Amino acid sequence: MAWGGLFLSFGRPSQEQQKSCLAAAGGFNYDAALCGASCPKSAAPSTTEAADTSDKALVERGFFVNRSRLLIGSGASTFNHAKCALLSWRHLALGWANVEPDTPVKVGTRFCICNREVIPWIMLPLQMAYVTDGNGNSAGHTKGGMFAFGSGTLQGHLLAGEERFSVQLDEEDRVWYEVFSFSKPAHILSTLCYPYVQLRQKHFAQQSGQALLRHVAAQATTGPQPQ
Repeated sequence: MAWGGLFLSFGRPSQEQQKSCLAAAGGFNYDAALCGASCPKSAAPSTTEAADTSDKALVERGFFVNRSRLLIGSGASTFNHAKCALLSWRHLALGWANVEPDTPVKVGTRFCICNREVIPWIMLPLQMAYVTDGNGNSAGHTKGGMFAFGSGTLQGHLLAGEERFSVQLDEEDRVWYEVFSFSKPAHILSTLCYPYVQLRQKHFAQQSGQALLRHVAAQATTGPQPQ
């Protein structure tokens, strides 16, 4: 059901409803010059100063920047478990928010994040803008590596901007999970309720981190589970 430019459902959205949402959604709803702006510049760990400079430039353009970083373990095995989790969307299996687990992680894929808000569910249409795979550690010969993908918001989304999910193996063999986004209101509802929307974004990132942490811990204990 489309209401006021948004895509709503009173129950968990079916795949058919999500397909209808994506068919009705147009292209990216933010400046084309910023497409891919959330993409990490390299697999090397970014400094706080570099991140602050990048964030400041986005803030000056009116965006809210949300960055959540969590240490999830160490070693190539943990990195590979975390990467597989991102590829199967385990980091968004939150109950109140989810993505269809068979959604391909490749540039150009259009998909919905389905989010429950009080009574209705809202379908938020996105398109994958980039995928980077700098995993130089799969054979255990070199240190460091990153897997990341970012998606841009489409017409019909509450917000305008990008969100990136990444896992990184740093030079000290630590594995980090990061959720990074920049966004601004794209609908009167998100404009009126923006402080709440910002809190939900922070909550979403934190919950995603905990979901990934639980999944990786389970994999380390029991081994890979059937998809």
